Amino acid sequence: MGTGLRRPEPQGAEEVDVIRAAGGVIPRDRSVVLVHRPKYDDWSFPKGKLDGSESFHDAALREVEEETGLRCRLGRWLSDVEYVDADGRQKIVRYWLMEVVGGDVADHEPDAEIDAVEWVPMEEAVGRLTHDLDRKLLALIK
Repeated sequence: MGTGLRRPEPQGAEEVDVIRAAGGVIPRDRSVVLVHRPKYDDWSFPKGKLDGSESFHDAALREVEEETGLRCRLGRWLSDVEYVDADGRQKIVRYWLMEVVGGDVADHEPDAEIDAVEWVPMEEAVGRLTHDLDRKLLALIK
């Protein structure tokens, strides 16, 4: 049984029917940003699908800003997370460590997609994160 974490495939190697997404793990002062998605009632790291021919890098930065109100700079690549989503589709999410360069989580207006954004102490985040794969990502930065 695999961990769900993996290295990226060479560009163009992904299957056409695989959902491609990107996101970020954003630490600061022993805390990390988590988002709550009411549709799934889960706590996770900010992420989202690539738009058209958008790069993983650009999608990660855009999604983090849209979901958290934070403008960030990409740090090191953390992992590609692969799983089957709630609709039975294969999904790959590429995550980077990110550093905040502007904005504030208070700038995020709650909506149907993300209704809460919080800085959570890392020790508490382990228990708050809903999915094991997210806890594995958190362990990569601790």
